[in-house]
Amino acid sequence: QVQVVESGGGWVQAGGSQRLSCKVSGTTLALYTWGWYRQAPGRQRELVASISRGGSTNYADSVKGRFTISRDIAENIAYLQMNSLKPEDTAVYYCKADFWQLSIWGQGTQVTVSS
Repeated sequence: QVQVVESGGGWVQAGGSQRLSCKVSGTTLALYTWGWYRQAPGRQRELVASISRGGSTNYADSVKGRFTISRDIAENIAYLQMNSLKPEDTAVYYCKADFWQLSIWGQGTQVTVSS
């Protein structure tokens, strides 16, 4: 059974940093894209950053220059390094793993940024 598990969330003060991890396990399928999304209370889920197997990245305008997505293909782990955090970054952060004709979401990890 394929599992996508996020970790690394928690509370941080504004201006601080956090690193989220997304571990994919239980499959030998080639993973095409990792995506980090977030959803704040009362708002729609939005794409934060994504990275392809080949290393191409995409970022939401609101996080460009502050967040960095990376991946370790051998370990099937993706990371989201978040710097200069702002209170508006507070949300549940979800990882999505895209395989051929299959996408799996993790359960999410809460990130709270205090002003």
